Amino acid sequence: MNRHLFKESPFKTLISFHKLIESLEEIALSDVDYRSNYAKSLLKEIEHIPEFRTGIEDFSIITDNKKLIKNLLADLFPTALTHNEIKAVTIPFQNITFNYSKRFKKIVKNAGDFDLNIRDFSDDQFYVLSCILILNAYYNQNFDYSKPLFYDIPDTDGVLHHYRILYNADFIEIYPSENAKSLSQEEIDELMDNFDNIALWKEKFPLESWVLKGFGIVSLFDATKESAISNLKSNLLKRDKEGSEKNKNSESIFRSIFKIPDLRIGISLYNDDEKKFTKLPLDKNSIESFILQNKDEIECCNAFLGCSLNTLLEAKETISISNVEAFAGIPGNERFAQILLDQNIKSCIFTPVVKDNKLLGIIELVSATPRSLNSINANNLQLIIPNIVDTLERHDSDLKNQIEAVIQREYTAIHSSVYWKFKAEAQKYLQTNNSKKEHTFKEIVFKEVYPLYGQIDINSSSEHRNNTVKEDLKNQLNHLISIFENSKSIQKLPLSEQLKFELQSYQEDLGKELKADTEQQIQNYIEKEIHPFLTNAIIDTDDKLLLNSYFENLDPKTNLFYDARKSFDDAMSIINKEMAAVLDNEQTEAQAIFPHYFERFKTDGVEHNLYIGASITPSQTFDLMYLNNLRLWQLQTLCKMELAHHRLKKVLPYGQLEVSSLILVFSSPISIRFRMDEKRFDVDGTYNARYEVVKKRIDKAHIKNTKERITQKEKITIVYSHSFEETEYLKYIKFLQFKKVLEPQIEQFEVEDLQGVYGLKAIRIKVMNSDDNIDSQYTYKELLDTLH
Repeated sequence: MNRHLFKESPFKTLISFHKLIESLEEIALSDVDYRSNYAKSLLKEIEHIPEFRTGIEDFSIITDNKKLIKNLLADLFPTALTHNEIKAVTIPFQNITFNYSKRFKKIVKNAGDFDLNIRDFSDDQFYVLSCILILNAYYNQNFDYSKPLFYDIPDTDGVLHHYRILYNADFIEIYPSENAKSLSQEEIDELMDNFDNIALWKEKFPLESWVLKGFGIVSLFDATKESAISNLKSNLLKRDKEGSEKNKNSESIFRSIFKIPDLRIGISLYNDDEKKFTKLPLDKNSIESFILQNKDEIECCNAFLGCSLNTLLEAKETISISNVEAFAGIPGNERFAQILLDQNIKSCIFTPVVKDNKLLGIIELVSATPRSLNSINANNLQLIIPNIVDTLERHDSDLKNQIEAVIQREYTAIHSSVYWKFKAEAQKYLQTNNSKKEHTFKEIVFKEVYPLYGQIDINSSSEHRNNTVKEDLKNQLNHLISIFENSKSIQKLPLSEQLKFELQSYQEDLGKELKADTEQQIQNYIEKEIHPFLTNAIIDTDDKLLLNSYFENLDPKTNLFYDARKSFDDAMSIINKEMAAVLDNEQTEAQAIFPHYFERFKTDGVEHNLYIGASITPSQTFDLMYLNNLRLWQLQTLCKMELAHHRLKKVLPYGQLEVSSLILVFSSPISIRFRMDEKRFDVDGTYNARYEVVKKRIDKAHIKNTKERITQKEKITIVYSHSFEETEYLKYIKFLQFKKVLEPQIEQFEVEDLQGVYGLKAIRIKVMNSDDNIDSQYTYKELLDTLH
């Protein structure tokens, strides 16, 4: 007898056979002798157990009278059907069961130490459903609560079976005790509208205020496949579940459908553009792929190594291998069979997932047991493929959306401050497109916006780059000349003297100014003349060490020495990355001042453009005060970027790289237009173009009547046109001097006249970074790790 009572119930439960006894009493009075005699005999046997009629509260009475109860229920549990029907006596919705049919007993026995608990059925649900029984039986209501109820019971192999529960309540009566409350129609209507208000149900139906007397019959129907398919659909729809949990659930569901305890599932996605199989791009615990094994992707022409490829990819038909070891004996299948056997796969099914004749992926079912998967049970997949098709199609659509989002974010991003205008135009297009009307895209223009431009530039980057090229080439030439001078094997060859002479000539050329084609000439010469000579020459054992040492120093991509250039390139990349990170981090605070358009570019340094104005953020009231705030923010941010670079210099291997900063002040509002061909904003109109001209020409400008550049290392240069701009920025500088951010000395000068640009002035101020206690936050290795 299985007994697991819910904690609280509106019922006082009395297991009683009184209705069955009343039926027997009628039969005892009938004219049919054998039926009458049988009923009289049973009634005589139960006379000494009045609880069978009045109600059993002590469950030991049931345990002690199993045989008598079985005889009493014989008409309801026919012996001829006991091996087929799954039946028992129960109290509806309560886990009290006894008098099992033979098949029910076998199922319970095979489950082992297992409690019969109704799936997804809480104490509150039990309580409310019991109350609904009372409303329907006693108050003549007709409330329909038809949620399917299931027992999930494992078999001896651990495969979970799902049994639908059906109740027969013909032998039950429900009546109120003295504690029961009488309900009006208004109260019943209130309950009807408050299914989830458990407190209200308990108020109207207090604990054990009603009597449930009698017994019910539970019949189970094996709905494993139907339930498993439903569960699979629910599981596939859950996007927020962890990969490992989702995989475990899916695997359990497939095992229930196929009744194979060691069944494993895999999925390979098909990339039609690149003709590749790929894994699901989820976390490492998600569904694996047995075709790909440990690879992330594989060319589909190699995936099956020639085996049954046309069947799967072209005919899009299922492949079933019932015995992988036997399959391996067929010529042409050996390599693919070995891949399967290496994963302890002895039988398998691979079925294509197809939508509109397009292959989305492959479902892989595998087992370590030969013959357990075959072409016959492969047909079970037809029941679940539609759900998997929907899931993979949704995944394919989600992946495309994510790819589009990455492209938008990383390549053609629309800044959040102006996104609203693009969105509005896109919505107009979609509405027009749906109505099949012509739509002309309006140009995205923002008028009357104030620009801010700033940059932090790596000084003399071209000169530094040329020096590193020369250094690497010199080192390589020195190594080669050393080989020609010290290798006796090479010295024996007549051509060696000429090659050595040519190498020395190139070495002399590097002592002069590097020409545009010098690097290419030397590279071509080494690659086409020197390397073939060295690799084809017969070298003694002692000389091989010298030669091997040289080739080990070559960069695998360029076949050249790359040490100095690598240090320079890494230093440049780290500086740019760190400067951009500081700027991006500070931008979060800047947007809180007033939403504005922002863009930045990495070159030999980091440039940024900002545009602020009412047309960009029409939902808020714009005031020039926000422009002033943003200008101070920009100056402070460049100071932080300068300080960040000062810290980096202490750990970078190429520490000679200095930076200088520049701000261009422009107080006249301009218009910006989104250029569809370039997918970026640019100034709009001839008048506004002056701003762009100044921006492009200013950073290489000199102080008027001198050869000194207006930008200098560790200093910020502020270029402006009007005296009120000078007054404004001198206030900011004075404030930052007070904050010990800028040094006391201020330089002011005129900027040389540029083509089409006259009358510019500038302020130059040094960032206070002389404190030797300023340490880098990172080691060089840590910086390299973040870079790569």
